[in-house]
Amino acid sequence: MGQVIACVSAKGGVGKTTTSINLGAALNFFGQKVTVVDGNLTTPHVGLHLGVPILPITVHDVLQGRNKVQEALYQHKSGMCVVPGSIALDDLKKLDAKRLVKTVRDLRNESDLIILDSAAGLGREALACIESADKVLVITNPEMPALTDALKVINLCKEMEKEVTGVVVTKTNVKNVDIPLKTIEEILEVPVIGVVPEDRSVKFALADKDAVVHTHPRSAAAIQYKKLAAHMLGRTYDEEPQAESSGFLNALLDLFGLTRK
Repeated sequence: MGQVIACVSAKGGVGKTTTSINLGAALNFFGQKVTVVDGNLTTPHVGLHLGVPILPITVHDVLQGRNKVQEALYQHKSGMCVVPGSIALDDLKKLDAKRLVKTVRDLRNESDLIILDSAAGLGREALACIESADKVLVITNPEMPALTDALKVINLCKEMEKEVTGVVVTKTNVKNVDIPLKTIEEILEVPVIGVVPEDRSVKFALADKDAVVHTHPRSAAAIQYKKLAAHMLGRTYDEEPQAESSGFLNALLDLFGLTRK
């Protein structure tokens, strides 16, 4: 039976979808059979990130009872699977977010790990993702508004008796006035198990319509996602990112379809 991990953040724009996709890609890198499910039913982005915004069957069709979840399961060229959402406004009609719990349960025999990309906020979609999960991964930024919202998620998980497996701090930058990691742990009372820096490779990956773990595997962000995945699997992973200048040059070369010899 596959384990379900929900990536949750009450605040939008913290990198939740990026984390969901790249954590899935990194877990797949370590040999796990992974499925990423778009639980953001109002504004789904998983398909957009992977370059497939429109598909014949989506999680919305499943939640409306038109199809089985296995029919909305698509395999990425890397081997990772995804259950994307529909971007059509009409698909929001007659949608029962509570059916997400059964939908995810029906996927447990398909994968070792299921990553749920939750909607921002603490509305019905986010609640359904938390309810569907075995464990919750809280995604936040090193700034007070994001941490305040992260604390709300953690307290809600306690009320729902859901385990918070850790916090992932994204978009860190030594040049900014980031709140120190130790202070973040003191505020949230949950360990920080992943730290992902601001990295222009993430934007290049979005333009390439793929996970940064695939497009720029030696970038700082990709390596941190692989280290996060290794930590969650109880493994160790040591790799140093390529130099920033080299990474930027390689990204430019990738953009024009060139490679370095």
